[in-house]
Amino acid sequence: MERTRIAFVGVGNISGIYLKNLTTTFKNEVEIAGVCDLIPERAQKAHDEYGVHIYPTYEDILADDSVEIILNITRPNEHYDITMAGLRAGKHVYSEKPLATDFQKGLELVQYAREHGLMLGGAPDTFMGGGIQTCRKLIDDGYIGQPVYANAVLLGCGHEVWHPGPEFYYEYGGGPMLDMGPYYVTALVNLLGPAVSVMGRAKITYPQRVITSQPNYGKIIDVEVPTHYNGIIDFANGCTGSIVTSFDVQYGRKGRYIEVLGSEGTLRVPDPNDFGGKIGLLRAGESEFTEIPIVRPYTENSRGLGLADMAHALRTGRRHRANCDQTCHVLEIMTAFEKSSNENRTIKLQTTFERSEPMKYTKLPGILDD
Repeated sequence: MERTRIAFVGVGNISGIYLKNLTTTFKNEVEIAGVCDLIPERAQKAHDEYGVHIYPTYEDILADDSVEIILNITRPNEHYDITMAGLRAGKHVYSEKPLATDFQKGLELVQYAREHGLMLGGAPDTFMGGGIQTCRKLIDDGYIGQPVYANAVLLGCGHEVWHPGPEFYYEYGGGPMLDMGPYYVTALVNLLGPAVSVMGRAKITYPQRVITSQPNYGKIIDVEVPTHYNGIIDFANGCTGSIVTSFDVQYGRKGRYIEVLGSEGTLRVPDPNDFGGKIGLLRAGESEFTEIPIVRPYTENSRGLGLADMAHALRTGRRHRANCDQTCHVLEIMTAFEKSSNENRTIKLQTTFERSEPMKYTKLPGILDD
């Protein structure tokens, strides 16, 4: 099958795993046409390590008729402009999370893509990994009975203690919900289906942060966005869920988990920021969780899987899994928590989505199913 040509816009920290996986695991699905970045040294590093072409500007990518999909891995507050420019140039776009920093702008992107017959989708694609996909099968096959309640938790201190450039995590488009929430909310809606309403509380606990990492040790950051969220989600299937995302507490790695509790059992879901992980199942009458083996592919860091799936779908005509119906629904849920907090009311959601087909077992890694 002919490979799909893609181009990177942005070559920051996350680009390394994309470059690695797209030139190895998924090389039969995609071909990297080139990269561009506002910081020339980043593009040069990608060229030196992977031999990829460097586009001097984003406009050069838009003008290249051979580029079919743009991979948008710019900063969150740049996602809308870069994605819309790509769509207007007739390109399909796969964006890092979130789809946009504003729900209405996300809707604009989805509407434009639909009206012009273009594919639009994006991260996270961790829900396509073996861990979440195995959990989905367990739930769909009735191992926990009727899902009653789900609990998603991301607890930790801020990025200023370890990240070399933590400022943007506290600017518009940052915060724990838009930064890490996409992994948790995407996992929840893939396990349980679409949501219909949400309630939330959001707050800024510390108006200022002090960087204790290098190279900006001692610099003071003004916090522009909520750094602690409590949310309640009502799902269309009758299940209710809660989610907490926080940059304000001390908890460590154990403060990342999802549990789904049902009428016949409870499921411990792996960290949705990963593709694999441990799965625990407690059935009715049992006193301890049993570790369940993963029965679906892609358990290592497989970022780029969603993009490869889009490229495959572009060639075969099937629906791609990390599509914009899903990313827009997730964006509405995340932004509705703060809206609910500000307006002190339940928010009924405008969007919905249909869960995509489960991942199928394939003998050859990187060869996507039809």
